[in-house]
Amino acid sequence: MSKVYLAADFGGGSGRVIAGWLEDGKLTMEEIHRFGNRQVRLGDHVYWDFPALFEDMKAGLKKAASKGYEVESIGVDTWGVDFGLIDRDGQLLGNPVCYRDARTAGMTEKLFETLNPTEHYATTGIQVMEINTLAQLLSIKGTAQLEAAEHLLFMPDLFSYFLTGKATNEYCIASTSELLDAKRREWSWETIEALGLPKRIFGDIVMPGTVRGELRKDIAEETGLKDVKVIAVGSHDTASAVAAVPAIEGDGPVAFLSSGTWSLLGIELPEPILTEEARQAEFTNEGGVGGRIRFLQNITGLWILQRLMAEWKERGEEQTFGELLPAAEQANISSIIPVADAAFTNPPSMEKAISDYCRQSNQPAPQTKGEFVRCLFQSLAKKYKDAIEGVNGLLPESLKRLHIIGGGSQNGLLNQFTADALGIPVWAGPVEATAMGNILVQAMAAGEVADLAELREVVRRSVTPKVFEPNNI
Repeated sequence: MSKVYLAADFGGGSGRVIAGWLEDGKLTMEEIHRFGNRQVRLGDHVYWDFPALFEDMKAGLKKAASKGYEVESIGVDTWGVDFGLIDRDGQLLGNPVCYRDARTAGMTEKLFETLNPTEHYATTGIQVMEINTLAQLLSIKGTAQLEAAEHLLFMPDLFSYFLTGKATNEYCIASTSELLDAKRREWSWETIEALGLPKRIFGDIVMPGTVRGELRKDIAEETGLKDVKVIAVGSHDTASAVAAVPAIEGDGPVAFLSSGTWSLLGIELPEPILTEEARQAEFTNEGGVGGRIRFLQNITGLWILQRLMAEWKERGEEQTFGELLPAAEQANISSIIPVADAAFTNPPSMEKAISDYCRQSNQPAPQTKGEFVRCLFQSLAKKYKDAIEGVNGLLPESLKRLHIIGGGSQNGLLNQFTADALGIPVWAGPVEATAMGNILVQAMAAGEVADLAELREVVRRSVTPKVFEPNNI
C-alpha cells in the first residue's frame, strides 16, 4: 500500500482518527475510530476532558497499527482558541477550560482599558470576542496557574506535545488567539507586553508541513506504531478544511463557507486586510496553509438548529434531519431572525427566543417544526448574503462562486437558499474537507504533493461537488 497518513480530527462534540493514502492521484480515506467529546462542568468552570480525549486518540492509533498500515505520519487538528498550560517540569497544569466558560465575561472592556481597538485590529487582524485566547489569558492574569506555566499550547499543540515531547505553536491555530501579528505571522510581542502577559509561555511558531517530532518511545510501543512523524498541519480545523476547497488556483480569491455548528464565511488572501472598515464589519484574519490568510466572519451556524432539535427531543418530539428538511421545504413562512443576536446565543428555550423575536419585529412566528427550520435557513442565507456583500466591498471584483465545505454542505435546502440569496453558484463539498486537508498537508510534508495548488487538484480528482445555481426569484 502507499504511504498512510493519520488525521486526528477533534470537534466540539466528537473526535475521529482517519487514515488516508494516495492512489492514482486520488485520495482514499477510511475512518478508523470515532469517539465522543464532551464539556465537563466542575466547580466554577467548564472543562474539556483532555486525558480522555488523548486516550481515545491513542485507541485510534492502536487500531490503525492493528490493521497493518505502514503509517508515515500523524496530524492533529481541533477547534480554535482553547489551550493547555505546561509547567517547567513538562506537566499539564489542569484540564483546558472550554471557550464557553463564563470566566471571560467583561474581558473585552478590560482589554480596551489598555489597547486602542483600531490599533489593536491593525496589528492582530482578529475580531475581538470574549471566547478568544487573549480574553481567556486576561481572565487568569496574576493567578498561580499562569505564574507556574512555562508553555502555552493550543489544543492541537497540546496533543502533539504529549505525542512527541516537543512544545511548539502551529501558525494557523496561533492566529486564532488575537495575539499574533497578522502581517509578520509571528507573536505580537507589543500586545503581549502591553497586557502584562508572561512572554516565556509563547513558543516557536511553526508552519503547516513542519515536522513537530517523532512519537515518544512509550507512545510508539503502546500503540504499536514505529518511527512515525507528527506533522504540524493546518491545525485549526477550519484551516485544514479551507486547504481542501476544490478551487482552481489563479481563478481569483477562493470564497468559502465552512458550514457546521459555526459558519465561517470568507475568502483566502495572500495578505491580511487590517483596515478600520474591515474591523467595523467584524471580519477576522486567520492563518491558512501556505502562509495564506483566511479573511472571514464567524457566524452562528447550525447551532440554532441543534438547540431546537435538542429541545424537541426533551419534549418527546424528536425528529431527524431527514424528517425536518422536507417539512421545511414545504413550509410557507418569510420571517427572518438576526442569527448573530445575543438572544440566540444560548437561551433557555431556542424555540421561544425565535417566536418572541418574530412577534416583537411584527413578523409571523413559526408554528410548526418545518416553519422554524425554514425561518432559520432563510435567516442564515440572509446573513451569508450580508457577509459576501461586505467582502465584495473590499475587493476590486465581486466574487463569482462560493464553496461550501464541511457537514453543512450536505444540506441541500440551505445550499439552495444560499445560492438564491447570493445570486451566484454554490459548490457543495467535500463533506470531509477537514480530514482531507489534514492528510494532504502531511502528504506535502512527505513530498507526495508539491504545493497547495496540487493539493487542491487532488481534492478535485477525489470528489465531485454538487452545484446549486441561483433560481430566478
